Amino acid sequence: MHAHVAIDGPVAGGKTTVARLLARELGYLYLDTGAMYRAVAVMGLRYGVELDSERAVLEVVREHAVHVELDTHGDRGYRVFAGGLELGEELFAREVAAVVSVVAAHPAVRDELTQRQREIAALGPVVMAGRDIGTIVLPDAPVKIFLTASVEARVQRRFEEYSRQGNPPDLAHLRAQIEERDRIDRSRAVAPLRVAEGAVVIDSSDLTPEAVVQMIHARVRAVAAVR
Repeated sequence: MHAHVAIDGPVAGGKTTVARLLARELGYLYLDTGAMYRAVAVMGLRYGVELDSERAVLEVVREHAVHVELDTHGDRGYRVFAGGLELGEELFAREVAAVVSVVAAHPAVRDELTQRQREIAALGPVVMAGRDIGTIVLPDAPVKIFLTASVEARVQRRFEEYSRQGNPPDLAHLRAQIEERDRIDRSRAVAPLRVAEGAVVIDSSDLTPEAVVQMIHARVRAVAAVR
């Protein structure tokens, strides 16, 4: 069994930044599984697919296969392709963020992408971030983290992210969007967002990413010492 690190948590909880930094520090592979669901959402929007239809979205997944290539030299740590085309910043567009939880709620879509995520994990030790890593994708990961933060902190983080892109959103609308994503992620029938058995819960509301990384790294060392 590889020494995987599974990091789960709600939107804007800090998973992506922390997982990327931790992977670099440990020398592990890194994957934010949310990018795979975003890729499906991008393709669905591009082709005008009815995103509430599981059958329609699954057709997108199968006709425009999502493929991830590890990229240790890039800032993201991986490259995402769909239908043979590389996807970049469009993965993080606001219109994609607004619908990705709808796409991710379809059981058949999750089954397809979960298998691909496990194939990546089979390549070697990985820091994998998402909503169901410790519960579904890598339930045997020796280190499981549930990274959360207050709604206020998460709204502010996402507001600053969009503002840096030159597109500051309305705060009330952004908060409503994040709360709706939380509701969908926690209430979906398959692989809902929840704390995995044995996971360490970290509230990052008042912590820097670097501080969170050190907390998780300490957990990694502690687990390695008893294995």
